[in-house]
Amino acid sequence: MQDHLIIFDTTLRDGEQAPGIALSPDDKVAIAHQLAKLRVDVIEAGFAASSAGDFKAVSRIANEVQGPIIATLARTHPDDVDQAADALKGASRKRIHVFNSTSRIHMEQMLRMTPAEVKASVIEAVRRAKRYVDDVEFSPQDATRSDPDFVAEVCRAAVDAGATTINVPDTVGYAMPDDFVALLTKVYGEVRAGNEDVVISTHCHNDLGMAVANSLSAIHAGARQIEGAINGIGERAGNTSTEEIIMAVSTREDFFGVEVGADTKEIFETSRLVSRLTGYPVQYNKAVVGRNAFAHESGIHQHGVLRNRETYEIMDPAAVGQESVIVLGKHSGRAAFSDALTRLGITLEDVDFQRSFERFKKLADRKGEISEEGIRAIVAEEMGGLPGEMLLVAIHMSGGSDETPTARVTLSRDDEEITSESEGDGMVNAAFVAVQDAFGIAAELIDYRVEPITSGADAMAVVNIVVKVGSETHRGRGVSTDVVEGSVRAMVAAMNRAAIGRVAVDGRPA
Repeated sequence: MQDHLIIFDTTLRDGEQAPGIALSPDDKVAIAHQLAKLRVDVIEAGFAASSAGDFKAVSRIANEVQGPIIATLARTHPDDVDQAADALKGASRKRIHVFNSTSRIHMEQMLRMTPAEVKASVIEAVRRAKRYVDDVEFSPQDATRSDPDFVAEVCRAAVDAGATTINVPDTVGYAMPDDFVALLTKVYGEVRAGNEDVVISTHCHNDLGMAVANSLSAIHAGARQIEGAINGIGERAGNTSTEEIIMAVSTREDFFGVEVGADTKEIFETSRLVSRLTGYPVQYNKAVVGRNAFAHESGIHQHGVLRNRETYEIMDPAAVGQESVIVLGKHSGRAAFSDALTRLGITLEDVDFQRSFERFKKLADRKGEISEEGIRAIVAEEMGGLPGEMLLVAIHMSGGSDETPTARVTLSRDDEEITSESEGDGMVNAAFVAVQDAFGIAAELIDYRVEPITSGADAMAVVNIVVKVGSETHRGRGVSTDVVEGSVRAMVAAMNRAAIGRVAVDGRPA
């Protein structure tokens, strides 16, 4: 049977220390309930002695949240330990987490304490905490910049005083995996020896982007608890990401040889709740919970995923509450475009499919991503074509507020190209006149509407027009990220209908 890896979540303590985050007690309780649904093993609910608000939040979580162990942080000050115990009174399972610094720079510049004084304070605090709870954790702050022998010495003293978990923090994200493994191996060998019930833990920060890597590397050195925060939030560059640890271990049980008890399907919901309440957005490319974590745009990748999800997905998106997304953009191929049409219930003949696909690629080159509504509009435009129609080849606009607007439009039919240039009292008017000249048909614009179908600076829009030729009216529709181009496409579509109508009535080409 595999070892159990304890997931200790510090979103509500270290995570909240990220600049700009100030969770209310209600916010903290809501997140704690969701962490319980995620089934983390330990929730560090806050730093009870730091403020009245934090004390209230820890106390409420201790009384209201069932399942995980509820922990709170405490310095080695007696008052901190007493307040921690008071805040945790209502918890059925509780832990006091005591810490003090062991690095020279912290002892000399911040604590103004000697190594002997630090060690004595740790022993006293752990013993005091042990009077209140059976479960006591000790952390030698800034361990990775400390003398390894002193770290081991203080941790042994903490265990002798009653600590049940020894957490080795990389407080400033200084360590590399090899460094961290060496330190963890030393602590495991010298501190846990003869104390088989003691759990070795990690708490890594991400200043050099190594938090998750360092934490995972520690598993092979004997660590059986990893501390992290949802979405990796926390001081400076943040903490180890709780969700990344859970999924790394779940996905690669063959490599790590440990198991976690988390309900992974709650990961995405937990991530979004933390993001909403903290105001910290989740980066698009964030592993596991980012918007793009299971999104595919490359044509090769899309083709593979559509054939078999596992070609490019090592995790099942549904396992974390997400879903695969085929992003239709300039890198997409025919397979993805065909799949999008199928999902929309659209069936096209080969010729219509090719025309729609080519139009899609041209738009995607400019817009980047095309939505389902965009796909519908493209197909509607392309399917509106009739035999012998004129096609838009190019459009060039010039002029502005101080010059008369001019439009040069090039159309083609079969192998023939026709270019027409005209002026107008605006860009759209100039283009309309040029299109009429190219067709050789006089028309009156009687209705013109622009409807955005996506949002943002690069929004796609559908232009719908109605023209009158003689006593007949004809509709046209154009899709583009550029209003003038969309207008020209709508005009060409309407004039094609007018031209075909003339052939049918008069028996002669336009």
